[in-house]
Amino acid sequence: MSDQLISRPRKADAEQDDMDMTPMVDVTFLLLIFFMITAAFALQKAMDVPPVEDDEAAPTQVVEEIEEDTVVVRLDEDNIYWIDAPIFEEEQKAVSRQDMREAVRKAREGKGGKFGKGPGKLLVQAHGDATHEYMVAGLDAGAAEGVRMKEIRLRIYEDGDL
Repeated sequence: MSDQLISRPRKADAEQDDMDMTPMVDVTFLLLIFFMITAAFALQKAMDVPPVEDDEAAPTQVVEEIEEDTVVVRLDEDNIYWIDAPIFEEEQKAVSRQDMREAVRKAREGKGGKFGKGPGKLLVQAHGDATHEYMVAGLDAGAAEGVRMKEIRLRIYEDGDL
């Protein structure tokens, strides 16, 4: 034991071994500020929904009564749109959202051409198994620029309801 020397680090050497964390904290805060500033915040569209005026259930309407002056966008379980309006002789099939919006715009124009001579109401009938994204796209079609439906309704249906 006497042959081995035991040395203790000097106090000055111990202070040099500690790492200064201040620059790392500064860089972290700079990165945080950079990502907060450059992040794109998506603006959410909002749709006004009138509140229920009384505690009783809303009055029921028969679908046939609604469809007379309404553009109907039916979304089936395969996310395919079917558009029906007084201007069309039979339901129009729209596989994409752009096709659906175009059909709703044509139905809104009506037989008189542009400037919204057609029905001012939209009924979106979505199957219970349809994707929410496609249902919202159907609702958005009624609020799109150039269409502006006065009244937009949503109905969820299951197999055998229609």
